[in-house]
Order: sequence, then structure tokens, then C-alpha cells
Amino acid sequence: MDKHGRTLTKIPCYSCGVSLVSEENWSPSMADRGQRMCKGCFNSKHNKKNNKQHNPERMWVNGKYIPKRHPLYKAGSYKGFEEAAFSSLQNFKDSPQGQVYIITNPAWEGWVKVGMAVDAVDRAGNYQTSSPYRDYELAHIVDTQDRRATEVETHARLGDLFEQRNEWFKCSVEKAKRIMDDVVKEEKQYDEAC
Repeated sequence: MDKHGRTLTKIPCYSCGVSLVSEENWSPSMADRGQRMCKGCFNSKHNKKNNKQHNPERMWVNGKYIPKRHPLYKAGSYKGFEEAAFSSLQNFKDSPQGQVYIITNPAWEGWVKVGMAVDAVDRAGNYQTSSPYRDYELAHIVDTQDRRATEVETHARLGDLFEQRNEWFKCSVEKAKRIMDDVVKEEKQYDEAC
């Protein structure tokens, strides 16, 4: 016993080798069961596994825990399912294929946003987290072989005709759809001609 009444042992922690001292670095319940592991090793081993935020085997998408039974489960922390799905593929962000979409929000009546993504539905889900009413709506989606080129050309044409604020345009969904569809149609005709 030491001067504080603690039992000193010559038993080392099997994980780190420190001498186990009852009540200081070795819990009495572990000593009673014959477990030779100090509190520090026990906490670092077990808390990481059982703590959702520190367990590397868990999946988080946009701060939300995703259980292993989810069909897109992949351990790690991601901004969206798009990132999770394609993060293991080299240069997935550089891949030109994808979608161009039109999204609206009733808070900005008369305005539409034209954007691009690998998966527009997943991207729209990311927008919902910034709105307390979860009221963004996907109005139109087109698949394209070069999402960046399609978005740039659509922005250019809409910008020539309507007021523009970054990717937002003051026009109706129908007019934006018509212009976007024309861009995609012209790109397909060009691809077929080449």
C-alpha cells in the first residue's frame, strides 16, 4: 500500500505496460475480474468503438448518422451521398457526366437556380439543410455528357435575357427549362455529328 491507502501491484497493463494501481489507473471492478488493463487503455479502446462521433467504422452524411443497414453505407464522414458514393473513384469530381438542374424556393418567387451535380436529387437534399422550411424544389433535371459545359452555356443564355445573381435567374421555370433543353439538344446534335 502507498501513503494514500492504495494497493500497489507489480501487474502491468497488457496494453501499455504501466504498473496497475487500484483506484488510480485500475478500477476495482476490473481488478476483481482479473482484467489487466489500465483505465486509459480501456477508455481509448472502448470509447472510440461505442462513441458514434469518434468511431471510424460509422458513416456520417452532412452531420447525420447513417446506419450500416443503409444501402449506400460506407464508413467515414461526407458532405453528401454523392461524395460518399464517388469518393473512392479516382477523379470523380473531374468526370464530366452528370446532371444540370433547376431548383426553386418560394421565398424567392420568380427566381430559379441553375446548377450542376453528379446527382441532382442528392444535391437538392443538401440545400434543404439551409432552409428551415425544407422548401427547395427540383423543377427540372437533365442528364448530360458534360455537366460543366451545359451549365455554363445555360447560364450564358439565361444571363443574356434575364437578371442574374450568381446561379440564380429572375425568370419562370418554363423559360429556364426551354433554354436548358435547347442547350442539351444542341450538344447531343453536335456529339452525333462528330
